[in-house]
Amino acid sequence: MRSVKISGISTRGCDYNGVKPLRSMESKTPATAHSIRSLDGTRQHHGNITEAFLQGKRTEHLFIKHRLNSTLTTSHPIPTMGAVLSFYDACWPPKAKWSVEKIPDLSGKIVIVTGGNSGIGKETVKALLAKNAKVYIASHNRARVEAAMRELEQATGNKALFIELNLSSLSSVKAAAEAFQRLETKLDILINNAGVMSPPIESITAEGYDLQFGLNVVGHYYFTRLLTPQLIAAGSARIVTLTSHGHSLTDGIKWETLKDGPARQKEKPFDLYNQSKFGNVVVACEFARRYGDKGIISTSVHPGLIVTNLGRTMSPAFVKFAHYLSYSATKGALTSLYAATSQEALNANGKYFTPWARIGKAHPAALDAEVGAKLWAWLEEETKNVQ
Repeated sequence: MRSVKISGISTRGCDYNGVKPLRSMESKTPATAHSIRSLDGTRQHHGNITEAFLQGKRTEHLFIKHRLNSTLTTSHPIPTMGAVLSFYDACWPPKAKWSVEKIPDLSGKIVIVTGGNSGIGKETVKALLAKNAKVYIASHNRARVEAAMRELEQATGNKALFIELNLSSLSSVKAAAEAFQRLETKLDILINNAGVMSPPIESITAEGYDLQFGLNVVGHYYFTRLLTPQLIAAGSARIVTLTSHGHSLTDGIKWETLKDGPARQKEKPFDLYNQSKFGNVVVACEFARRYGDKGIISTSVHPGLIVTNLGRTMSPAFVKFAHYLSYSATKGALTSLYAATSQEALNANGKYFTPWARIGKAHPAALDAEVGAKLWAWLEEETKNVQ
């Protein structure tokens, strides 16, 4: 299979944070049908989910079953009722008790938001600018960032700044960190917001990593690691890493799939996505362990069931269906902002947040100190000789 190197952040299939678009994971199954395995292992179909929506049937129930089914293979157990309830709570949470109006004045605070030119990232930047923070948008597309910066300035009266960052290239990550270090001596808040979800299996990074793990995990780890001196210099700093409820749908890291090769190419893109989100939680916890005593608070955040730019790749019927179930990017930014700015989050080092601004329960394996140490050692080895 020919591999394709991606020179930027791919957004194909990246419309959900933690939820696979409703299309079949098996080429023989029609995209409009959904199914779930019965207890005897056979696959039972339940009809056309779009029609269920249009007819006003129990769409949320059908959607949950379809979503859980995306991980049901011969190597995955039947989900428990607890897993179903956990998924439902994470994606359709109770009414928020915290709002952006509670963000304190951030004058003098320096912030970086990766992927801050669109979606959740853009809404995050907007709220921070409105509270007078100095915000850098770190992204790979200058034209899109500059367009977003103009919109944000009109909306808030404050102007964001740009750092060129391509998370799928470690040399670009290094250059971005060095560019920031020439401009600033401290960093108060780092929000690792950018990400990619379920690109074609051929997609890899410049260094040959699986694009999802390479961009979502390796790129963000390296960027954060390089900026650690500036985070420590702030005296009290926060790292917020966006993950997904999908991290709980995998039990660990398949090390042989992190770089391109036969093992990786046998994996389903969405399973690789879940693995990368698992990695995000692991790395966030490890930063908390290693730098908590140096004034750094590191947390991970599942932003919720959020739809962005669905119209580019999905049918109009699905877009309507998805918007019925999902929340806006403005809502999606809420939990990141809580972790990054609230007084309450000062005591949340190493915690995992779920919508809306609640401490949740991460997969136990992602919190394991041995897993954290192993991934940290692997990441250090992989990034030690970047030119």
